[in-house]
Amino acid sequence: MIVQAAADDVDVLIVGAGASGGVAALELAGRGFRVVCLEQGEWALPDDFTGGKPSWELSRLKQWHPNPNVRGRETDYPVNTAESPLDALMFNGVGGSTIMFSGHWVRALPSDFRVRTLDGVADDWPFTYEDLRPFYDEVTRHIGASGLEGDPAYPDAHAFPLPPMPIGKYGLAAARGMDKLGWHWWPAPNAIASRKFRNRPACLRYGACESGCPTGAKASTDFTHWRDAIAAGAVLVTGARVRQLTVNRQGLVTGAEYIDREGVVRHQAAGVTVLAANGVGTPRLLLNSASSRFPGGLANSSGLVGKRLMVHPYASVYGAYEDDLETHLGPTGQALQSLQFYETDTSRGFVRGAKWNLMPTGGPLTHTLWEPGQDWREGFGSAFHARLRSTFGRYTEWGITTEDLPEEHNEVALDPELTDSDGIPAPKIRYRISENTQRMLDFHVARAIEAHEAAGAISINPIPVVRESGWHLLGTARMGADPASSVVDEYGRSHDIPNLFIIDGSTFVTSTGVNPTATIMAVALRAMRHLVDDRHNQITAS
Repeated sequence: MIVQAAADDVDVLIVGAGASGGVAALELAGRGFRVVCLEQGEWALPDDFTGGKPSWELSRLKQWHPNPNVRGRETDYPVNTAESPLDALMFNGVGGSTIMFSGHWVRALPSDFRVRTLDGVADDWPFTYEDLRPFYDEVTRHIGASGLEGDPAYPDAHAFPLPPMPIGKYGLAAARGMDKLGWHWWPAPNAIASRKFRNRPACLRYGACESGCPTGAKASTDFTHWRDAIAAGAVLVTGARVRQLTVNRQGLVTGAEYIDREGVVRHQAAGVTVLAANGVGTPRLLLNSASSRFPGGLANSSGLVGKRLMVHPYASVYGAYEDDLETHLGPTGQALQSLQFYETDTSRGFVRGAKWNLMPTGGPLTHTLWEPGQDWREGFGSAFHARLRSTFGRYTEWGITTEDLPEEHNEVALDPELTDSDGIPAPKIRYRISENTQRMLDFHVARAIEAHEAAGAISINPIPVVRESGWHLLGTARMGADPASSVVDEYGRSHDIPNLFIIDGSTFVTSTGVNPTATIMAVALRAMRHLVDDRHNQITAS
């Protein structure tokens, strides 16, 4: 039995309350639309996070782990990554993965939107950097990002509402090394309040950004968007696990069936449905909504739903230094970023590039953990204090976010056996690191070693691919002008179903080489503003 949801006469249904869902809810409700959002997770309050508590480092290994397969909450769904060298990382709850993201607030560069034109690979986006720039500006002001105007890597000296976070002793050391080499670096932009901003306090530098900010200084959308959206009239239903979208005889989406935490199956009707469930959750839902009318899943006449997954394979190069550089201090967050090797130089043996971020390395437990295959006794017992003295406060990371290009064999599919706790088929990821990406990783790791050497590191530890790094889930419902080679148009509207929109990272044409949250939110704002402005021409199910 399916029970009709209490909210009726709804203009727009949003699935997912994360980065793009928060943007959509605030834009639509603020413009007078009747909005309901279904979110399978719950609210988290600052006191739920452990960054200011003695249990913090232990809790990161389980209840605040970024991998849903490790975390294992009732609100999580499992992801089969047996055929991938990287795990999919995400968080279900109000704010979505912005609850646990590092807060790197980086715009894509102009070349990212024109890779086919410039480099002869993949495809150009259906709009340009200049088209997206005003939406980057607006979102940056709204969330209270911190940064320094004038980064020479960009064509425009885009401003920030807050000054940059302090780069600290380890940032100064790294900057001196980059200066010796003549390489680009810049105080890094972060979605973290360096001073009090609206309802958020200044960062206290706990360094716990990746397990939930205990003070609310980080710009997760539960703070930046959802409270205002609810005040404007949006209805947010938590504990609502959507199992499929529903369609009528005309082939329009009529809403969604979801299971509440009492096990009751409910239906929420709406004139327009917007998916904001990330690059794994959105294709999973579209594929789980297959029917006799849409046997390959919804919005999938192109056959590209779930295809061309991109995840930014991530390398870490750690350097240990003789001096105490206070690398236990936050934010985490980034102190510096470098785009020295971002643009294509074919003499390197690959196309496209990567962004570097300089990061701290956390508390004592981080430095005593061991990787699979290592002897645990190297970090415990008699070796414990010696290892801690040589790394704690002295160990810093150049992280490398590489641009992987879209390839159809990299995909999100439905697992034939694995399900979530409500019996809904779970996603299965198939992913291979391409030869181009591997060459890129090798090149950048070698350069990052040089950067540590120039900065005076006494030992260096490169990790060429970090398995627990699949935060950036992109490309699985790509945008474009041609319905034969894309799932949605430049505003996220499905080519097949005109009252269905997708606004999360799954619409990315290419992955870019930077952290995607700023772009996801800017693209979502552009799409939803177009929906509002074009509302009189919008086809609805009602």
